[in-house]
Amino acid sequence: MNKVSEIKIRLDADGIVDFVKAATECDFDIDVHCERIHVDGKSILGMMNMDLNHVLTVQYYGYSVRFEEMLARYAVA
Repeated sequence: MNKVSEIKIRLDADGIVDFVKAATECDFDIDVHCERIHVDGKSILGMMNMDLNHVLTVQYYGYSVRFEEMLARYAVA
């Protein structure tokens, strides 16, 4: 099993589409959570139900250059 990586991001509505598109190209699991809500990062419906007023925590279990680049755009310092 690959090592888990974690990053905090903030998305807007357009960012959700970008995130899910990049996530679905990955061959590893991506989990997103905010407070008590946990969703599959590859699910557009799950991601649309996230509260975008909060910072989201992304946990992922592999590596993709495109996915890492997308995460960097939305990363919270």
